[in-house]
Amino acid sequence: MAQRIVAVLGDYYHRADWAEGALRRALAPLPDVELRLADESALAEALEERPELVVLFKEDRVDPEAPAPRRWMDEALQRRIAAYVEDGGSWLAWHSGLASYDPEGAYVGMLRGCFLSHPAAHQWVRYEGATPEEPSYELYDEHYFVACDESRTDVFLRSSSVDGASIAGWAHAFGRGRVCCYTPAHTEAALAGEDVAAALRRRIAWCLGSE
Repeated sequence: MAQRIVAVLGDYYHRADWAEGALRRALAPLPDVELRLADESALAEALEERPELVVLFKEDRVDPEAPAPRRWMDEALQRRIAAYVEDGGSWLAWHSGLASYDPEGAYVGMLRGCFLSHPAAHQWVRYEGATPEEPSYELYDEHYFVACDESRTDVFLRSSSVDGASIAGWAHAFGRGRVCCYTPAHTEAALAGEDVAAALRRRIAWCLGSE
């Protein structure tokens, strides 16, 4: 039976089609996986179907340029997500899936980290594997700076650029499920590259328990 993956992709600043292309390239070599795209409004219903993995590439703010941006992930949905993972589901918070969420809420508590900021200009970012299994690579892209509770997760990727250094990837068990956070990438070129596809493939395999 195919392992089911639900993906919620795209927001005001992040193109859903670019993310979908990267995700499909990552999944292409993996056997017996089934990808379904969902709108954020359908996420709660999708969780009831118990997919093996949810991928989130979407920030919390619906209209970030507004004086008081609306947010789509309320407290009840945060708790449902955490319960889904605790009960054995897996969650991949990818790039903007780490951004603008309530730092005191159940969702960021489950992630054990969140986006803090990025420089206005893109630059070359060096990604260094923090484990022997994780290769290093460079992307001309947005450099995400994050908060991460290193004492409660396993860091597998670090980043550096002219603007400084940060953590770029971490993963841990959460109840009976798995949580992975991966910060690249933003631009069309970076998302279209094999480095990101291969990294996503490794993370998805881990989330599905096949690595």
